[in-house]
Amino acid sequence: MSRTTLTTTAGAPVPDNQNSLTAGSRGPVLLQDYQLIEKLAHQNRERIPERVVHAKGWGAHGILKITGDISKYTKAKVLQPGAETPMLARFSTVAGELGAADHERDVRGFALKFYTSEGNWDLVGNNTPVFFVRDPYKFPDFIHTQKRHPRTNLRSPTAMWDFWSLSPESLHQVTILMSDRGLPVTPMHMNGYGSHTFSLWNDRGERYWVKFHFKTLQGHRHYTNAESEAVIGRTREGYQEALYGAIEKGEFPRWKMQVQIMPERDAEKTPYNPFDLTKVWPHADYPPIDIGILELNRNPDNYFAEIENAAFSPSNIVPGIGFSPDKMLQARIFSYADAHRYRLGTHYEQIPVNRPRCPVHHYHKDGAMNVMGGLQSGNPDAYYEPNSVNGPVESPAAKEPPLKISGDADRYAQKGGAGQQVDDFTQVRALFNLFDAGQKARLFANIAAAMGGVPAEIVERQCRLFDAVHPDYGAGVRAAVAAAAGAQQAAE
Repeated sequence: MSRTTLTTTAGAPVPDNQNSLTAGSRGPVLLQDYQLIEKLAHQNRERIPERVVHAKGWGAHGILKITGDISKYTKAKVLQPGAETPMLARFSTVAGELGAADHERDVRGFALKFYTSEGNWDLVGNNTPVFFVRDPYKFPDFIHTQKRHPRTNLRSPTAMWDFWSLSPESLHQVTILMSDRGLPVTPMHMNGYGSHTFSLWNDRGERYWVKFHFKTLQGHRHYTNAESEAVIGRTREGYQEALYGAIEKGEFPRWKMQVQIMPERDAEKTPYNPFDLTKVWPHADYPPIDIGILELNRNPDNYFAEIENAAFSPSNIVPGIGFSPDKMLQARIFSYADAHRYRLGTHYEQIPVNRPRCPVHHYHKDGAMNVMGGLQSGNPDAYYEPNSVNGPVESPAAKEPPLKISGDADRYAQKGGAGQQVDDFTQVRALFNLFDAGQKARLFANIAAAMGGVPAEIVERQCRLFDAVHPDYGAGVRAAVAAAAGAQQAAE
């Protein structure tokens, strides 16, 4: 059978790929063996910086099919009835490094890239509808508590609970994380959320606030801490095995896509701040609307090229979809794209997996990863704008309506609904009251396990926050912490 010829990266045939070039059969290796030098140099550079957060991930290709009709809310072609859009999904843990075990208790990233006819639309969220903080100023500090202690180089439960106990806004996310849903069995058995409030706008210039949800059609399945420890003892790659294996067998995972729609002016009268990432919109007020099905049906041919190189950013939107005053979203618009510029190179969106599948024309020039043949303006003389050499020009039709929110520039502490004092307890109380006795017992036990070694004053400070949610919450955690301490003493 005829086989292709092995070449260097410059295309020269390689005459011998088994033996280095030496001065005699026992002599030293010669520097002129450029094929050896190239091979070693490439190996030294096969790793790129891992993501600071969401480093460990799993992904696949698929399609989004729109079956509902929300055309009165948005002009976005990707959301019109009957639209079918190819897409890429990447799931991830937040805190763990690239080599972390898949089945650790953690929030899961749920990142989607839609290759639309109007450009890429990235929806970068989590498997929870809320987050730990509402202001991006606190995000780097929060992430430091999830990473390694600078002295011990170990994860620090003390740092984690110290931060959470001083940040009541984290209660909602902490309760979800420590509940049954904090440890999904596979990526297919969890929901996905855009989490932030985004906006939709239509041809009439009307804006609506929107929440995006993806509800698993595989059902919810979760592990207890003990079950996850048993899985990790067997494999650290359980999510990768499950997702890859299901798709290879033709068992394509699917999610129902839903939206919650809020008229623009409703944001001024809700009892909660609808742009607060630590809050949800009650379904009774804004019922979820089924609009489509997301299906994953193809594994990547090369994990590094298609998943590790994948770059998702909330800054990637298309006409008909917009942002909101959500502070965390506003910061992510910058920080995600900037992380990719650092990790992958200035022109990271020229990497095939990130490349739009529609025509691209811009004036960005030079820099790392500029691999598309130079300027993307379509004319070598058009490297600035405005110009008179037929370079690409703006499209007023893509302009979205202005946000009807304004105020004096200042460092505002975020308010609750209708400008009232923020309430970090009511929604958590509603969630806690949904749990049955078994779910509450596991919640208390999971929190107690995560508090191992944490100073008593921090534990008590956190328990006082649980008390403010519900007396049973604080009492249950205190009892579980005491029981865990007793069991530890008995074991010693």
